[in-house]
Amino acid sequence: MSCATDVDTSNEISNSFHAELKGATVPSGLVLFLAAAAGLGVAPLYYSQPMLGVLGAGIGATPRAVGLVPMLTQLGYALGILLLAPLGDRFDRRRVIVAKAAALSASLVLAAMAPSIGLLLIASLFIGMTATLAQDIVPAAATLAPETQRGKTIGTVMTGLLLGILLSRVVSGFVAEHFGWRAMFVVAALSVAAIGVAALRMLPRFLPTTQLSYGALLRSLHTLWQQHATLRRAMVAQALVSVGFSAFWSTLAVMLHGAPFHLGSAAAGAFGLAGAAGALAAPLAGRLADRRGPERVALLGAGLAAVSFAAMAFAPLLSPHAQLVLLAVCAIGFDLGAQVTLIAHQTIVYGTDAGARSRLNAVLFVGMFIGMALGAGAGSLLFAQWGWPAVTGLATMTAIAALAVRLWPGDRTQTRIRTSQN
Repeated sequence: MSCATDVDTSNEISNSFHAELKGATVPSGLVLFLAAAAGLGVAPLYYSQPMLGVLGAGIGATPRAVGLVPMLTQLGYALGILLLAPLGDRFDRRRVIVAKAAALSASLVLAAMAPSIGLLLIASLFIGMTATLAQDIVPAAATLAPETQRGKTIGTVMTGLLLGILLSRVVSGFVAEHFGWRAMFVVAALSVAAIGVAALRMLPRFLPTTQLSYGALLRSLHTLWQQHATLRRAMVAQALVSVGFSAFWSTLAVMLHGAPFHLGSAAAGAFGLAGAAGALAAPLAGRLADRRGPERVALLGAGLAAVSFAAMAFAPLLSPHAQLVLLAVCAIGFDLGAQVTLIAHQTIVYGTDAGARSRLNAVLFVGMFIGMALGAGAGSLLFAQWGWPAVTGLATMTAIAALAVRLWPGDRTQTRIRTSQN
């Protein structure tokens, strides 16, 4: 993935930087490709979840062992964000995307061919690590877009990513039921390979923005954290919103299984359709960030999440049917708030330092995943000890804390200055 040196300088300069310098509009076809690539690239993280039942029976593994498949996939994703995402600043980002697409395809083929649970677990870890190509596509979109359209472009690409998450479980459940779980991994491998081929043909070259060694590149993550108050603010606020988001989804199925609902996992899965609201709202959030400023949009998102979480406290006062309606409305509200906040924070972070967008993105998402991990653990503990009201209380407090972080006086003026300069 080293930078080519034997081509003409005019070809070596990335078209993305021309777009930024001249204020050119990114072709809509390229934006749509990036959105589709982000969705297909992130979907392998979730394909296994609806297939665990048939997968365990097919491979002869215990439920406990099969449960490690999605866990290792998510762990691999977190490791990949930390260890691989910064490479987009050091090398031609197009080559990074193509290389990860090839590695992800190979990992999916390995999963499809796995004769035992042990090899499948290894493949799952690598699927998670290489699925971080989605985290290279979003900074690529931010680099290609002119500053006046960056929020809109990021929002469109994030729509594709979020729809990939939303639809992945539906697709894998259908394919596994009719053609078997191995077929789903084969289909996934082919779709990711298509991303790699298309990226090689459609994306321009991206000049490396740093010549740091790999070790120095990783150490620079901490340096960026120290240097940019805007990054710290965005990371902390997004992590706090993610705590409540994860606490809700990690305990919802257990809560619905008990009294007074006595509903199965299908009902909990149906609540996931609320994610469509966040996905469809992503471009709108991006446009608002361009017009009104990402700081205001981040406030709006955090505030919407806080109100939605707080409203769930009234559920015990209602009938079971009315409680389900309230939970569905609140799920749409806080999911929308979380996604709006994420789009705003990405717009803020990408405008902080154009030469470190991959690393800035890595820091933001590492914080987000830390928040989600803490939310899952704390939510499960609180639910076991004090029930659903404790979960909603945690979600409300962390969302209010995120709102407080965004309201705290500090770097908003510097954010606007840096964004205009980039």
